[in-house]
Amino acid sequence: MAKVTVIIPNYNGLSFMEPCIESLKKQTYKDFDILVVDNGSSDKSQEWLRDRKIPALFLDKNMGFSGAVNAGIRAAQTPYVLLLNNDTEAEPGFVGELVKSISRSDRIFSVSSKMIQLYHKDLIDSAGDMYSVMGWAYQRGVGQKSKGYKREREVFSACAGAAIYQRAAFETVGYFDEKHFAYLEDIDICYRAKIFGYHNLYCPTAVVYHVGSGTSGSKYNEFKVKLTARNNIYLNYKNMPWPQFLLNSVPLLAGILLKYGFFREIGFDKAYVEGLKEGFATMRSCQKVAFRKENVGNYLSIQWELIAGTAVYVYEFSKRRIRKALQRTKG
Repeated sequence: MAKVTVIIPNYNGLSFMEPCIESLKKQTYKDFDILVVDNGSSDKSQEWLRDRKIPALFLDKNMGFSGAVNAGIRAAQTPYVLLLNNDTEAEPGFVGELVKSISRSDRIFSVSSKMIQLYHKDLIDSAGDMYSVMGWAYQRGVGQKSKGYKREREVFSACAGAAIYQRAAFETVGYFDEKHFAYLEDIDICYRAKIFGYHNLYCPTAVVYHVGSGTSGSKYNEFKVKLTARNNIYLNYKNMPWPQFLLNSVPLLAGILLKYGFFREIGFDKAYVEGLKEGFATMRSCQKVAFRKENVGNYLSIQWELIAGTAVYVYEFSKRRIRKALQRTKG
């Protein structure tokens, strides 16, 4: 039996599939299976997969990212599952480096790869995901030089676009929340994992190139803005016990107001408000993580990470602004 199953969710991503699969065929580590989970595509993706006899699950309708990967995880029989976006191309050592990293301890829930922008290979797409006390999730290192971020370290969450997970741990932590459909589901599940005492790492030697927004089509659109706003409410409601939620209420409110101002500037304020309204109206339908006294230390550690995550965001945001200003000056 293979050691890892590479699960590729796909929805009308035929144009991305061939380079993604070809990059997996070139891996130096061979002890893995491939499983594509098709979300009811209508662009001939299913015919392409069948013609090439690529192992696949064919869902009747679009179940979103969460529904697709959950189906794949449940179908897998391997100790590890590696989730990989269809709009990616992996370096030959990608799978092997992730397996080597997660194999070190059964307390490692996930390991995130070094994601580099496919069309701007000098720039990072994600070096693991972070979360802040203001309720902002962000890609660590995004827009920074790809030659950096060489050190393995703990991160708040793996980016599920290219990350490996302990399959058995899902029975403790739970699976990806299908109410999210898409967006922030990876932060949510890694938040839960941290509550249970698991760790999430970043592996700089597992390199993959990422188009970005290959399915949604753009960095910002009404669908994405609305779902992210709604899911952000779900994320905090489910994972923060009430004392922690109250402690963070002021920075969380400030984060909402600042984001509203940003989306108003770019014309997505209506979608953002609609997402917030839906989130508050339906959050009680979400399953809140049960508070347990034995996890108090983990909650305290998470709180520190939320504060530190805010500082990292400010630092990286400032670096990007300074670099853009210097580029304009030179231009």
